[in-house]
Amino acid sequence: MARPDVTGDMHMSAAQGEQGFEAWIHQFRARARGQGISDATLNSAFGSISYDADIVKKDRNQSEFTKQIWEYLDSATSDARVSNGKKALSKHIELLQQIEATYGVEKEIVAAVWGLESAYGAFRGDVPIIEALATLAYDGRRGRFFESQLIAALKILQAGDVSPSKMKGSWAGAMGHTQFMPTSYLSYAVDFTGDGKRDIWDDNPADALASTAAYLREFGWKTGQPWGVEVRLPKGFDYRQTSERVKKPVPAWTEMGVRDVSGKSVPNYGRASILLPAGAQGAAFMIFDNFHVIERYNTADAYVIGVGHLADRIAGGPPIKATWPRADRPLHFKEKIEMQQLLAKAGFDPQGTDGIIGPNTIAAIKAFQEDVGMVPDGYASVNVLKKLR
Repeated sequence: MARPDVTGDMHMSAAQGEQGFEAWIHQFRARARGQGISDATLNSAFGSISYDADIVKKDRNQSEFTKQIWEYLDSATSDARVSNGKKALSKHIELLQQIEATYGVEKEIVAAVWGLESAYGAFRGDVPIIEALATLAYDGRRGRFFESQLIAALKILQAGDVSPSKMKGSWAGAMGHTQFMPTSYLSYAVDFTGDGKRDIWDDNPADALASTAAYLREFGWKTGQPWGVEVRLPKGFDYRQTSERVKKPVPAWTEMGVRDVSGKSVPNYGRASILLPAGAQGAAFMIFDNFHVIERYNTADAYVIGVGHLADRIAGGPPIKATWPRADRPLHFKEKIEMQQLLAKAGFDPQGTDGIIGPNTIAAIKAFQEDVGMVPDGYASVNVLKKLR
């Protein structure tokens, strides 16, 4: 989903179920008025909403395991999604060509975001957004964040872009064909049809798809540059050089023996990094600045590769050539925390024990792997955890 321009997980005190919801709404109304929301908008928006305990359960349900990247890509770039993407591209070719000409974002990329966010408009979400955001703001786990989204949603209603009954989306507040959060909508959505409304909910996807292209352009999309290219690494490659933090001009990687999967030199698209989402035993990608632009939509590497590779497949490109270490199981959340704790104890500081395998943890894993004679690919595997234990 399009990431909001309000960030952070600010916590408020835990809410006590349904009893206080009406009282919270009363207090919130005063805060909303202070931000320019009219009584008419508030009465229209809050007329028939109630506390939704199911939404709170979904917010609390932190999955114990995450999918491995190959499982994610099996779904994200399945034959059916590729086929449906080609059909969607063909059906809306004139619209997507106009959007590409206007914003400089390739039509296949826009179609791929659409495909991953709502299966090309088939699953846009049917949860009433005001009710969902009010429930989450009241609940308090990320109260300030969701209150900022609720205020933004009310501003959208007040502007007349959509009615409360039509403002539907996912339980977490993402809306429309390409799942914009309300603050992102306010900042980046566009009226491509020229009817005076930025309507990302309508069956006509024009405003939603153009808004996605406008969003990507705003964050620096470079026309003609790929998100990434699948590559092969030479024998004896220095795996310490793999990381989003290491950037080199393409000719420098070529000099080190990095080639595309057909054995040719990668064209010079600009500075690039080598990414190994499943370590040395999986696929390797040379990634460019546009990779990080897609990251603004969703920070997960798997999502970015999913969008990029789906776009390549829609354009007629081949599947990923490399095999994946499919026997590997994902680490349990508690195991990730244990790995970080053991890394710190061994003198390889991951800069925190939050269970998130980010750049600092990857750097710590690499340093540990090198120290014990493993390939320093930074891959957080069960084998690394066993070695640490």
